[in-house]
Amino acid sequence: MNITQSNLFKQAYKKLHKNQVKAVNEAIQLVTSNPAIGELKSGDLANVRVHKFKFDTHLYLLAYEYEDQINLLYLMALGEHENFYKKLKSYIK
Repeated sequence: MNITQSNLFKQAYKKLHKNQVKAVNEAIQLVTSNPAIGELKSGDLANVRVHKFKFDTHLYLLAYEYEDQINLLYLMALGEHENFYKKLKSYIK
């Protein structure tokens, strides 16, 4: 499976602490093994899936798109819930 990252995802990933990186990598492995694990969004975010996972007491969201025909996982955004969807919508437009 090919995995690509958006600039929005790269910026958020770069700001993580080492222990957070491990949790995010595990979430990415879960999504890679089962791309349908995330909740499919509608409206402005059609075709985007969001996988929610906890690290310590914080809830993180991982937004991605999966193209089955070309076996591509596109990691779009990563972050906590506050302003997550607002940033994601502005990135998509």
